[in-house]
Amino acid sequence: MQKLIITAFIGMHFIFASPIKAENIILRSDAPEHHTVVPGDTLWGIAARFLKDPWRWPEVWNINRDQVKNPHKIYPGETIVLERLPDGPRLRLSRSEGDLRTVKLSPRIRVENDNNLPIPGISRTVIEPFLSQPLIIEKDGLANAPYILGSSDGRVILSTGNTAYVTGLPPNQGRAWQIFRPGKPLLDPDKTNLILGYEAVYLGNVTTETFAETSTVTITRAKEEILKGDRLVAAPDIIFDNYMPHAPNFSVNGRIISVYGGVTEIGKDAIVTLNRGAEDGLEMGHVLAVYRRSQARSLKGDMVQLPDERTGLVFVFRVFEKISYALVVQSTLSIKVLDAVKTP
Repeated sequence: MQKLIITAFIGMHFIFASPIKAENIILRSDAPEHHTVVPGDTLWGIAARFLKDPWRWPEVWNINRDQVKNPHKIYPGETIVLERLPDGPRLRLSRSEGDLRTVKLSPRIRVENDNNLPIPGISRTVIEPFLSQPLIIEKDGLANAPYILGSSDGRVILSTGNTAYVTGLPPNQGRAWQIFRPGKPLLDPDKTNLILGYEAVYLGNVTTETFAETSTVTITRAKEEILKGDRLVAAPDIIFDNYMPHAPNFSVNGRIISVYGGVTEIGKDAIVTLNRGAEDGLEMGHVLAVYRRSQARSLKGDMVQLPDERTGLVFVFRVFEKISYALVVQSTLSIKVLDAVKTP
């Protein structure tokens, strides 16, 4: 797939520094000596090939992360090498340029194949819709947004390919719009059900054919049934950063408060909402362990809190002020809403 990418790179210096201490890192028993990156790889997937705890990649990654905030520009065709050193394993990126790589390019417009882009932290396929949609809104945040009036043939339910009419669509925000429906409030169970925000349900995309008092649009994607009264929001640029999976260096104690799609049993590749966000220190790329909170009734009849049981891992990929979205990247047992998330 080709994409038109406007790139404006300033000087980037990728400097390989002295190894970091990593005596306690445990390698997988079947860890390869090296791995050549191919299109479709992710940082999480590569780390999982070598390490029992993939989020600990930064501890063995032979790069000075203090100087380079985003050091992992890894491309298809490059090779990750496992070095077994006396003080622990190291992962090194093998490049023909040697240990010092400097990239300095002038701003320009170019057409670039996806295979030439750096690999992402986790699969774009699963999370891309969540990167380009607002999803968390204030109360009545969609009340004044443009909305669908209906179709000329009186359809009750609209779907991909249908023509629809919209009122209140401004012509100065582009032709690409997304369709939402106000959803449920997101409550914080740790703060007496304080409302953290409202979830907007993503329904699909439209392209504007003509702008007018009543504009004409074509539905280009319908993820769910689209109805009269559903609201439109201008499609934003995709917010995507190639963040490296890593554990927070501080204690996190939060909970899963919602799962996208409304299912009760949560497994691998599910999108979950956490009651912790930027104000709590969370950032893109953080990996958290999921723990089941359960109780049992004693012989006296009272409820006893059982020790938390670890059931999986989640990878934080989008952060709001009070809330974060995370992808379930590992699930050993079923995960449920209200399960705890903690620093692994």
